Amino acid sequence: MAHMEPVLDQLIDQLVEEENRIPAPRLSILDSLVHAIRIEQKTREAVRLNFICTHNSRRSQMAQIWAHTAAVAFQIPHVKAFSGGTEATAFHPNAVRAMRTLGFRISPSDQKPDHINPHYEISVGTGLPALICFSKRFEQALPADMPFIAVMTCSDADQNCPLVPGAKSRIPLTYEDPKVFDGTGKEQQEYLNTAVNIGREITRVFRRL
Repeated sequence: MAHMEPVLDQLIDQLVEEENRIPAPRLSILDSLVHAIRIEQKTREAVRLNFICTHNSRRSQMAQIWAHTAAVAFQIPHVKAFSGGTEATAFHPNAVRAMRTLGFRISPSDQKPDHINPHYEISVGTGLPALICFSKRFEQALPADMPFIAVMTCSDADQNCPLVPGAKSRIPLTYEDPKVFDGTGKEQQEYLNTAVNIGREITRVFRRL
C-alpha cells in the first residue's frame, strides 16, 4: 500500500497551520497561481508547473520537490512538477542537505551518473512515484510540445526572460537566493528557512485546488 513518509505528512500539517505567516502580498501571488492552475485543469488532462530560476540549482529545485509532494499529499495527480533554469549547473549540495533535513529521502540516481551535474532520486513515501532532479535548462525540462505554467522562482530569471517559450501563463513567485549565505556559517539554517518558506507557500496553493 502506498503511503507518504510520516515525517512529511506531519510537516505538511504543520505548514498548513502556519499559513497565517504568509504576508498578504504573497497571498495575492499564490492566488494567481491557483487561478492559473484551475484554468488549465478545465482545458487539459494534465497541468504542468515549470519552476524556473537562473541556475536551476536551489529555489526552483526545492519548489519542484514541494509541488510534487503536495500533489501526492492532497491527491492531485494530474498536476505535474518540473524545473529548469536559464542555464544548467547542478542541484546545489546545500539545497539537497536542506531538503534531506526536512525528511525527504534523496539519493544519487542510477539512471545517469554525473559527477558535475548529479541526478538525484527523491522519494516521498513507500509505493509512490519518485522524482528525478538535476539541473537543466527550462526548455529541456519537458518535451517542447507540452504547454506549461511558468513559475519564476528568482527575480533574475523573471527579469531576463521576457518570453518563456511554451508557457501558457507566467507567475512571478520569487524568493531570495540562499546562496548569499554560502561559506558564512549560516548557510544550513538559511537554506532550511528557504526550503520551509517555499514549502509553506506551495502547500497553500495545492490545498486550494
